[in-house]
Amino acid sequence: MPRRKRNAGSSSEGTEDSDFSADHEHTDRIETYGRTRRNTRLTRASLRLSQSSQDSSPVQISPAEVVTFSARRVTRSRSLQQGPPVTPKKYPLRQSRSSGSDTEQHVEDLKRAADQDESPPRTPTGNALSSESDIDVSSPNASHDESLAKELSLKDSGSDLSHRPKRRRFHESYNFNMKCPTPGCNSLGHLTGKHERHFSISGCPLFHNLSVDECKTRASSRDKQVEERTLSHRQDENRHATRHQDHRQSHGNNREPLLENITSDYDLELFRKAQARASEDLEKLQGQVAEGSNMIKTIVFGRYELDTWYHSPYPEEYARLGRLYMCEFCLKYMKSLTILRRHMAKCVWKHPPGDEIYRKGNISVFEVDGKKNKIYCQNLCLLAKLFLDHKTLYYDVEPFLFYVMTEADNTGCHLVGYFSKEKNSFLNYNVSCILTMPQYMRQGYGKMLIDFSYLLSKVEEKVGSPERPLSDLGLISYRSYWKEVLLRYLNQFQGKEISIKEISQETAVNPVDIVSTLQSLQMLKYWKGKHLVLKRQDLIDDWKAKETKRGSSKTIEPTALKWTPPKGT
Repeated sequence: MPRRKRNAGSSSEGTEDSDFSADHEHTDRIETYGRTRRNTRLTRASLRLSQSSQDSSPVQISPAEVVTFSARRVTRSRSLQQGPPVTPKKYPLRQSRSSGSDTEQHVEDLKRAADQDESPPRTPTGNALSSESDIDVSSPNASHDESLAKELSLKDSGSDLSHRPKRRRFHESYNFNMKCPTPGCNSLGHLTGKHERHFSISGCPLFHNLSVDECKTRASSRDKQVEERTLSHRQDENRHATRHQDHRQSHGNNREPLLENITSDYDLELFRKAQARASEDLEKLQGQVAEGSNMIKTIVFGRYELDTWYHSPYPEEYARLGRLYMCEFCLKYMKSLTILRRHMAKCVWKHPPGDEIYRKGNISVFEVDGKKNKIYCQNLCLLAKLFLDHKTLYYDVEPFLFYVMTEADNTGCHLVGYFSKEKNSFLNYNVSCILTMPQYMRQGYGKMLIDFSYLLSKVEEKVGSPERPLSDLGLISYRSYWKEVLLRYLNQFQGKEISIKEISQETAVNPVDIVSTLQSLQMLKYWKGKHLVLKRQDLIDDWKAKETKRGSSKTIEPTALKWTPPKGT
């Protein structure tokens, strides 16, 4: 709805003085003034002077004359702009503050006349007409001369309307005087085939080597293709929806939903490949689970029933049983308790095969050659695999020596643990595999086995180290043993300078293991370009207290060893 102008003559004073009437002669003078106003500029003061000199006798003006005056004003505005005829703009009327039946009837006539008006004319380039063409029919009591003065003042100062937002229409932004920059083009037609004219190279048919008719033909064909594609897509959706619904009703959740026409063929192919890979991995995992389901859950070993930790490659006929029965002396495995009892009645072994090289109290150590006692060593490796994760050697036992620790009673020598070592180790490994049976764990037997392995290295006059990688429990045991060895050595050391090499030669511990242990104990520092070993008395005191509480029952006595290093293989 267009904005209504604020009429300068619609003041309270002007309303009281005028009764919406004028002289017929005055009306003629207004018409003469309208024809010559382009060359004459009147100020507000001169207009007021002319108003004061006018005849003040009231003359009643009919509504038809008012409408004629409005039409003359519109005609004059059109002649000024010299543009094509455009229907005038409709303007709303404000309610007059005067009263009376004549005034109400006059306002109704003005409303009917304003309804016949249309929007103000526009130029072909879209520019709006000047303020002279804006016809404002305000209060009937306002002076006509003051209305003209207001229009002239608005024309002289265009900044009065600068605060009002301009409403842009299509014909305002569409410049009909523009032409296509392509030489020889008359700006008719459009590349899209949907417009009658174009003004840029992007929409020029001639630039794209096409004619106007070809553009329209192609546009119609494209529209047909779009319609056909849309119709086909809807039909396919309806058909697939019906098919999916029938499939779900027939099979429910027992089968995979239909995946066709849900996404592109390329994405569907990728999904199928991912499904195949996942199925293959699942089959492998199920195979491992099946293998683990066949692993032995428990073993009956002497008077103990032990839960196994890992899978061991026993023969399949024994592995599927879940429980295995073993002779604790010869390590033969059996299927049932009856067979074990029959075997125990006939078995003559009461200790491991081999030479007893150490005895202190009821603790004995036997040296078993893998080449001479192959079956026993293989059974020992299979038994150890039930409690070790990183063990890979089961049957090739000939290059190894096995040192089996036992605890003796009136029934025989019971297996406590063992460690194996290569007969000829190029890296001076003194232990290849070490195990303490679960029923003897956390009783000091693990450190006794480690200490015994280093005792053999001392006798051989070598520096030894365990074979890597160590298991989690093995690493904990070795770190604890190395800590006790270093604290014992520092407690007995009385000098001022100490050497890592001297410690290694006296304890048979590898220098790398010594340095790593000192670092873990925060006893090795670097100061002024030298490495210093700190003697932490607090750690030594704690070690002394533990040794006193533990006693000397679970230690290796070097004098109890009766052994000479083997020569060759």
